[in-house]
Amino acid sequence: MPDPLVLLAVLAATAAGLCAWRHWHHRSYWLIVGYPLTALSVIGTWRKIAHGCGLTKKRQRFWFTTVPGLVASTGVVRVKRKFQRISVDTKPFMWPPCPTRYGWRVTLHTLEGQIPADYAEAAERLAHSWGVHAVRVTSPRPGRVVLAATIRDPLIKIDPSPTPGDLLKVTVGRLETGGPWTIDFRTVPHWLNAGATQSGKSNLANALLIGLAPQPVALVGFDLKGGVEFTPYAPRLSALATTRAECGDLLNDLVALMNDRMGVCRMASARNIWQLPPAMRPTPIVVLVDELAELYLMADKSEKDEIAHTSTALLRVAQLGRAFGIYLFCCGERVGSDLGPGVTALRAQCSGRICHRVNDPETATMTLGDLDPAALASARAIPAETPGVAIVASADGQWYRARSFYVTEQAAEHAARTYADLAPAWTDIMTAQPQDTHAS
Repeated sequence: MPDPLVLLAVLAATAAGLCAWRHWHHRSYWLIVGYPLTALSVIGTWRKIAHGCGLTKKRQRFWFTTVPGLVASTGVVRVKRKFQRISVDTKPFMWPPCPTRYGWRVTLHTLEGQIPADYAEAAERLAHSWGVHAVRVTSPRPGRVVLAATIRDPLIKIDPSPTPGDLLKVTVGRLETGGPWTIDFRTVPHWLNAGATQSGKSNLANALLIGLAPQPVALVGFDLKGGVEFTPYAPRLSALATTRAECGDLLNDLVALMNDRMGVCRMASARNIWQLPPAMRPTPIVVLVDELAELYLMADKSEKDEIAHTSTALLRVAQLGRAFGIYLFCCGERVGSDLGPGVTALRAQCSGRICHRVNDPETATMTLGDLDPAALASARAIPAETPGVAIVASADGQWYRARSFYVTEQAAEHAARTYADLAPAWTDIMTAQPQDTHAS
């Protein structure tokens, strides 16, 4: 018989080894040890959890039942078995769970009368029942629902730095699924980035600048804080406007440039600049707008005409700029319908939506309200101690929690100075007329 002390030491060493394995290489521990145990637990408790979360349905089944008979003189109840039709709780059919980087996902067959929204309403109850961080619900096709369970929040710690990808494509952070958070202007041309002070809104702009700096694109800044945000990055900017008057002049240049590029595409029978031959293709332009609300705030009626002109020019760039290589990334702490119809019209043109923590519900509603009510609720629940976390509307039509890489201002300034030679002069961009470009 083994010595109890030896057995206890072996168990302690095994437990310590498992803990060390889990800490130093969580991915292999999860796949070899954690996932099989979790899969068995999920399958074994699914009927009970589905019933508790209100996802079962009553169905008629033939079953052997026991019914009490007569009471004998001894006081013992005689039990008879009877084959009859009874109502039973039926759970949705579940396929075996599949492991993911931060948890697992499982496919369910919906029951009669159920829709994905029924499972979305039960997502929080499912998360508590399974003891996981969150459960996301998607529906790849009618009659099927995919539950993606995340054991721990993957956005607590984000280590890597922004990485440039293809032209106009930058990986700025990580999604809650563990995948990269990528901003691709070729796919989603215009973005609206809302967030309160210290929410990570400016950090995201820094991450985007670091990713775009080494690319052959022109960066244009609209800094309505008097230039304190974008002036340190001026070496990489082709143009910078710090007042509303300067913004109006720069928008006039962008509209004129857009008209010139229209002429180039028309002469070449191209629908956009990407259908032009490389020798004729003009430089893409990314416009970074900080403090968007300042373009629309009116102190008195004397500013009404200036605001209307600026709003109209910005809206024209948003409506027509994509085909001609002009893309918008608009940031603001306050985005609401009270700023005027120009903001509402601009929002409709920005298919990319990013909502950090905000101070008022209307900004979250204005940014995400027409996408999904669940996204709106998640945006309002972002805690203040997690700067950089945001709700992102993705190109696949879904929304995700995401967090941008932490980028210091010094790192962004260093990137601006390092790649200053890639910044084309604004006068050179404006003087590239259609006939000159065609001749080249």
